Amino acid sequence: MVWWRASSADIDVNPDLASERAAPSFCVESLTNLLDGSVEKTRVRRYVVSTILKDPVFSKENHYFKTRQERYEGAIRNSFHLKQKIKELGWREDGPEGEVIYRAMGGELALNIHGVFIKSILALGTDEQVAKWIPLANNCNILGTYAQTELGHGTYLRGLETTATFDISTQEFIINTPQISATKWWPGDLGKTCTHAVVLAHLIIKEKNYGMHPFIVQVRSLKDHSPMPGITVGDIGPKMCFEQIDNGFLMMRNICVPKENMLSRYSEVLPDGTYVKRGSDKINYFTMVAVRVSMLRAEVLEALMKACTISIRYSAVRRQSELKPGDREPKILEYQTQQQKLLPLLATCYAIHFTTCHVNKVYDEVYGAIQAGNFDSLPELHALVSGIKAYATEICSNGIEVCRKACGGHGYSLFSGLPSLYTKVTASCTYEGENTVLHLQAARFLIKCYAAARSGQSLPHSVAYLSSPISGACQASSHTHFLNPDVYIKAYQHRAYRLIDSAAFKMRNLVQSGMEQYAAWNSTSVELVKASIAHTHYIIVKLFADVLDSLSSFPEIQKVLKSLCDLHALHGIFTNSGDFLQDGHLSGKQLEMLTEAYLGLLSLIRRDAVLLVDAFDYADQQLLSALGSYDGNVYYNLLECAQKNPDNKKVNAVFENYLKPHLQSNISKL
Repeated sequence: MVWWRASSADIDVNPDLASERAAPSFCVESLTNLLDGSVEKTRVRRYVVSTILKDPVFSKENHYFKTRQERYEGAIRNSFHLKQKIKELGWREDGPEGEVIYRAMGGELALNIHGVFIKSILALGTDEQVAKWIPLANNCNILGTYAQTELGHGTYLRGLETTATFDISTQEFIINTPQISATKWWPGDLGKTCTHAVVLAHLIIKEKNYGMHPFIVQVRSLKDHSPMPGITVGDIGPKMCFEQIDNGFLMMRNICVPKENMLSRYSEVLPDGTYVKRGSDKINYFTMVAVRVSMLRAEVLEALMKACTISIRYSAVRRQSELKPGDREPKILEYQTQQQKLLPLLATCYAIHFTTCHVNKVYDEVYGAIQAGNFDSLPELHALVSGIKAYATEICSNGIEVCRKACGGHGYSLFSGLPSLYTKVTASCTYEGENTVLHLQAARFLIKCYAAARSGQSLPHSVAYLSSPISGACQASSHTHFLNPDVYIKAYQHRAYRLIDSAAFKMRNLVQSGMEQYAAWNSTSVELVKASIAHTHYIIVKLFADVLDSLSSFPEIQKVLKSLCDLHALHGIFTNSGDFLQDGHLSGKQLEMLTEAYLGLLSLIRRDAVLLVDAFDYADQQLLSALGSYDGNVYYNLLECAQKNPDNKKVNAVFENYLKPHLQSNISKL
């Protein structure tokens, strides 16, 4: 069993992988500490992860051979065992241990949306509601889910069809899913597990619609777990992944809930039917923002980091074909094409890591301001998180598939760990907001800020550059100039501004020509999505470059991260060169220089590639990969996995039922 930083003296490491670690250009441990946030956080994470992995209840033995029902039951068992373990060990879910518990578990838990249920009540409930519901939820006396998405609508909340009509005579809300398309669909923990749900529904008072609001609805009996009267609920069936999660459906017919079950910190219905609003209309969307922030690190980035670890380690031990005629088959990581597939994705891991650190900081600041009654920064946070969620989920899901294909045929095996990572993370492109819709939401904010800049108004920090566009062409005159962050940051800023300006100009002209605003928006939507992507990529590149300035006391770490930052930025220009060439900011000659610098970085980073994924610090039990183990003994691992297949130890019923009559019909002739 492999843990951390095992040396060749501790285990039998494949010599090809051992050679990659023989002469590090930086201290891997220091880089791990940086990624964790401190030496102490690394210590705590390793302690938590090792404690989890040593517990036999959490064993992932035969993980790839389990049925969907076994995965679900195991996840429920794990969740309650983990809760007890946290209590026994004195860990705090809101403390340093809580930050890494779920990374250690690797997703084999249920009741994840129960956590969203709790966060929704904490964020949107009154003090009295929090006092009533949170102790019950924390003790699992009730089990909750968050029911937003419907069969007919998802990201577009105003299109949801579930209604909550206030009855003044009974002081109750009557909740209905009035047609099939209003059926709540996809909530985790709903199919077989939860007893209660935070249901998003249109608030109707005296036939007037006041928009989406959250209501606590009891779904199942606490005595026998049967559906409550008027409730139809169940599991939606098999999915591409998340076999351990009971995603469900929910239909409600004339479900009466008391007035106090509407979460009312920011909006309230008085006994006489008067509606009182406090704060921003967008506060009811805040739960989605919170989930998007948490999923970036815990689900999306985590998956790409694991995929890069697996594919780069494998590429350092897999030998294939000939590079120099007559020589030994080289490691496939020596091929420039393999480097060009994997190393930009490695750089992306680091870029998105530092971006998520920034997003979490901004989220905490805005949440604190909201609790103090200041909602001014909520639109900027919503736009920032929307754009980054859409960008990161797209690039990470696509990147994992690149990693899988880069491992050849063995990448197709579940034992590689890569198919499971891909099918898991690709779901993130649609849950908690479909990516195209999110880019359009971010673009709406960008267009508003662009208009504000043109009228001389001050702008939020993340879009301040719209007030001072970069004019003129890039001044780089050699390939080394493109290794200067100032040069490529300006190129990204110029690209983002130009695409926002172009989309705004087109939309304004369409409106001035007589087109309705909504039609002009739709006719510009492709350009708007492109503008949001460009803006988001600029933010990510700039944040990565800003981190480098804080690392002067760690010169070796700073140097290797500088190369990764350069690679991430130049890869983006190399693969989207048309955007940068279109208005002449870059010339064709400069693109040739940039390409030279870009390809040079591949061979430079290749030397440290294995060490850079080692710094992610995953134990083998977290990777669950025959190709990505720390020891690099991939062929032994693959064969061992195959031999553990329970089917290989069973009598083959197919022989008796189908093969035997044919094989033995002419046996006498042999």
